Amino acid sequence: MKIDVRKLIILILALAGLGLSVKLACIYYTANYDSYALSSFCSINEFVDCDGAARSSVSQFWGIPLAYWGIFFYLIILFLSVVNKLKGIKFLKFLEVFKEPEAYMTVLGTIAFLCSMILAGLSIFKIHKLCILCVITYFIDLLIALTASSFNFKKFILSFKTTVLDFIDGAKKYTKTFIVLLIFAISFLCYSGLTYNFVPHIKKHKSLLKYRLMTYNPYRVKGNQLGAENADVVIELYSDYICALCYINNIMLHQAVKEFKNVKVIHYNFPFDKECNPYITVNMHPGACLMSRAAIAAKRQGNYWEMSSLLYENQPRTMNDIIMLAGKLGFDKQKFQNDMNSKETYDEIETQIKKAQSLGLDATPTMFINGEMYVGVKPYYEFKEILKKHGAK
Repeated sequence: MKIDVRKLIILILALAGLGLSVKLACIYYTANYDSYALSSFCSINEFVDCDGAARSSVSQFWGIPLAYWGIFFYLIILFLSVVNKLKGIKFLKFLEVFKEPEAYMTVLGTIAFLCSMILAGLSIFKIHKLCILCVITYFIDLLIALTASSFNFKKFILSFKTTVLDFIDGAKKYTKTFIVLLIFAISFLCYSGLTYNFVPHIKKHKSLLKYRLMTYNPYRVKGNQLGAENADVVIELYSDYICALCYINNIMLHQAVKEFKNVKVIHYNFPFDKECNPYITVNMHPGACLMSRAAIAAKRQGNYWEMSSLLYENQPRTMNDIIMLAGKLGFDKQKFQNDMNSKETYDEIETQIKKAQSLGLDATPTMFINGEMYVGVKPYYEFKEILKKHGAK
């Protein structure tokens, strides 16, 4: 029996690509969802880093991991490499629409390679990471295209014309089936691209980025109370005004008390600043103590939470800057300054820090929702579910 060397080479390339794509899917999973996993073998340094590439925003397209797209692509190539044999099966007669599978493989391989070059550019110039296994698949895609066209330039160009004409002819012959498949494909891509449910780590990143990019708190409230006075769901918050995640968390909390009628927030200052926090070894956020004093002084004039939002947004580091914020809120500036420097204010901060220390807290923001501890910031859609679990309505 005569062996078709070209088809054999394509088959081997497709199997190799499929194996690499499955491996990349495993790397994608461990890099994003297994916090205890060791680095993959192809994470060699800061630049040649498969894990880093897998964690980046360019590791997906339309809400689907690129590794899954790779698996789908190589399965199609494998299918096309045997489709002529499948046509002989009675109930697979519809496969007759695949008249020139080698032309289709040429086109698909070329498109895959061109897309790969775009991905390579994004990897190198945007995220500054390179995945070796991905690069290998790029060349596999090119070799599939060249092998399918017999390295013949005229045949290579003709493949595109043949593919388009066969596609149109097949769509006409099986119009209803084509429309159903098209609707299904578009619906699926819309679902994956809009929900990001297949890439939850990117969904989380985008959700948090939305709040991080806000230059002010659109849900801010005035006064010393955030939420319902007799709330069933009580959030005890420990935060630091210089903490970037606390900035995000502050906006989410304000949004939550507007959306839920039985939630309230109680705030405790926990600045990572040696000026007032003797329990830290590294002065991570110098100036945080000053801002905590400003918030407490604002409470004396009945507007703790609006001042808190202004502190997060403006990040004042000097007394003059803080006094300017107090002026914007219409405070009695002299009283405000006296309250900031009063013994009562220092004592209140000391009491709050000691409470945080007694609870063993070492990160901000930390929240206790009806006594259950949550560290860090959750995406808002997860945070809402947590509140509902505790009885928020």
